[in-house]
Amino acid sequence: MANKMNTRMAELLKRTGLFSDGQLETLFDSGADSGAPIAQRVVDAGLAAEEPFLEALAGVLEVPFVRLADVAIPADVISRLPAKVVFQYNVIPVSVENGALRVATNDPFNPGMTDALRLVAGMRIRLVLSCSTELAKAANKFYGVGADTVEQLIQDNRIQVAPEASGKIDINEMDQEASIVKFVNQVVWEAYKDRATDIHFEPMEDELRIRYRVDGVLHQTSMPPQLKRFQAAIISRIKVMSNMDIAERRLPQDGRISLGIHGQDIDIRVSTLPTVYGESISLRLLTRSSGLLGLEALGMNSRDEGAFRKLIHKPHGILLVTGPTGSGKSTTLYACLHAINSIDKRVITIEDPIEYEVPGINQSQIKPEIEYTFGTGLRHILRQDPDIIMIGEIRDFETAEIAIRASLTGHLVLSTLHTNDSAGAITRLADMGVEPFLVSSSLEAVIAQRLVRVLCKSCRRQRPSGDSFVASAGFPVDRIGGTPIFEPGECEKCRHTGFHGRTGIYEVLLITDEIRPMIVGRVTSNVIKQKAMAQGMKTLRDDGWDKVLRGITTVEEVLRVAEEDE
Repeated sequence: MANKMNTRMAELLKRTGLFSDGQLETLFDSGADSGAPIAQRVVDAGLAAEEPFLEALAGVLEVPFVRLADVAIPADVISRLPAKVVFQYNVIPVSVENGALRVATNDPFNPGMTDALRLVAGMRIRLVLSCSTELAKAANKFYGVGADTVEQLIQDNRIQVAPEASGKIDINEMDQEASIVKFVNQVVWEAYKDRATDIHFEPMEDELRIRYRVDGVLHQTSMPPQLKRFQAAIISRIKVMSNMDIAERRLPQDGRISLGIHGQDIDIRVSTLPTVYGESISLRLLTRSSGLLGLEALGMNSRDEGAFRKLIHKPHGILLVTGPTGSGKSTTLYACLHAINSIDKRVITIEDPIEYEVPGINQSQIKPEIEYTFGTGLRHILRQDPDIIMIGEIRDFETAEIAIRASLTGHLVLSTLHTNDSAGAITRLADMGVEPFLVSSSLEAVIAQRLVRVLCKSCRRQRPSGDSFVASAGFPVDRIGGTPIFEPGECEKCRHTGFHGRTGIYEVLLITDEIRPMIVGRVTSNVIKQKAMAQGMKTLRDDGWDKVLRGITTVEEVLRVAEEDE
């Protein structure tokens, strides 16, 4: 039977005109026992890309080739097939025509699939072809992430969840627990594939809402409607993975997970918070390589990058990176460490938490519960003969004072501070109680930064010339000339958002000999900023406008993250 099937399949594949006899022979010899769909075997063998192969095969089989992103599928059609079958066979119901259910697949030669679909749907099946990536996206969109797992739990009545007050979870068998494990893994894997940095499990009155943060913006994820029934089991599973106390539901907790899924190592920072309808859980996804960028990948202009490289190779002084939470400060500091890490430099960090592990660097995690704080840690680090010290954040006078004294005794200190702009860091240190003459003597530079979304190159489109909004937004229209300005489009590659990835905009304030006396004289931050601009400093807005003119981002993105220059 298998040989007959292979012979028929080989004849059909040859009629596509894409393969030679030798290629077909190799294809069937190498993949006959793999059980993989023919499209996957063709792609894995490097013989053709999936879409052109399926288009050609559709012509031979005289069936339509469908791009699911362009098709509106009614809810009553989706309900014809249960989630378990959809995920098992990697298919999607598309439409009902003349009493037959049209089903999209990338594996028309799957033996028994058509019969199984007909039994479940209770009607005739007509196949159409579509790419595997589109099938997977459509399954998650219409049925929800992990819908097959949730559906199986409901069918088997495996988990009964008592009211939240009692917190009782009755899991009677090992495979039942494994279903919850599988669901949580599916959620994390889908988030990773979507380039999400955060996953939020948010208990609402009638649902368990799950949202991903992609490129700094939250997106609600399609989930099975019955997910609320398994809320307590899902939350307990995440707490077990994070080594948290699953019996403690009244207090916030923090934990960490190291997860390996599909060959990818993912570190996850976990935080729980009690809410009205249960514990809200936030997961921060940290892949081992994503935080270790080179300075050239940060998005600085050539002038700022050159100045930055000189700063991080100074023998002593303080370099501060400022900005709100989520503006990429830690990534910038890790890029600095990556650039200066060498066998002849002893680099020690004190962090809360350690987000990325850097080979060759001594990293220490603070533990306030045992009174190991930034201040106490810094005192001991200075006895460890460091050349370079990285402090996760300067939060108080004690940390600031020790950092400044460390810089004055011959150490290069890198740290972050929460301020709105670069000059504001000087005022912030003074507010903490640090003497201005110490700030003036030790501070070498302050870098303010924000993250803007990068336009998707596949779908960005040119903005109409003379757009009145551009001028009203404060954009320097005199700099446009014949340079096109772009706005977001929509395509599958960017999830129809128009953006793919993020980059930084920067404001690099160098503490020059002219600015040091101004610090000692307690001059306001606005005056210091004006002086720095007169010396050539680009503000956040200016750097953002440059990236708009280079087609990297949009006017709206710069307005969203950067304040107007006074």
